[in-house]
Amino acid sequence: MLPLDPQADIGRRAWVTCPHCEDHLACPTCRQGRRCPDHWRYLLANTGSLLHLQCPSCTHVWDHETGFGATRTHWTRTTSGPHRR
Repeated sequence: MLPLDPQADIGRRAWVTCPHCEDHLACPTCRQGRRCPDHWRYLLANTGSLLHLQCPSCTHVWDHETGFGATRTHWTRTTSGPHRR
């Protein structure tokens, strides 16, 4: 188990499911898509719509793309202009 990140602050939280422990599956509030007081994640940082999160239950760290706002797309430059990968 990893220790909590030094940037972990209870004042910066996100309600995103943890892909590691999936502790939300048995929670009726989470299953309804509501903000549960128990199953939140530390929001360590964000880059546009990409969230950097840590689960307080299992301390797993991961990135989550929300798709909201300024998302990042993969572009490559060719002689005819940019093309999506």
